[in-house]
Amino acid sequence: MIKNGTRLQSQVCDTQVIVVRSADSLDDLRAGGVPMIPLDSQKDPEKSSDLSIDPAFSEGNAMGKRYVDEAGAEVLVTKAGAGTLSVGTTALSLKEAKPLPASD
Repeated sequence: MIKNGTRLQSQVCDTQVIVVRSADSLDDLRAGGVPMIPLDSQKDPEKSSDLSIDPAFSEGNAMGKRYVDEAGAEVLVTKAGAGTLSVGTTALSLKEAKPLPASD
């Protein structure tokens, strides 16, 4: 299982994330439809040339934004990329900021 604080990178785009809140679902975390790998591991040039972004997951992501899934997992994007973040084939949703209380 992926732990809180784990840093991951995409194999097909520039996306990098930090896990803020872990869940079992993150074991299948993907960017651009391709599984993400630990940041400290090198991308395999032979494999990378065979991999490409799935057109269904090419909407990209935004740096500094948090993305969540239904299981409660949360990741923070530290480097934006062209691949959509997903768990399996289910895209993660952008976490909405909580509104501040009115200061009347």
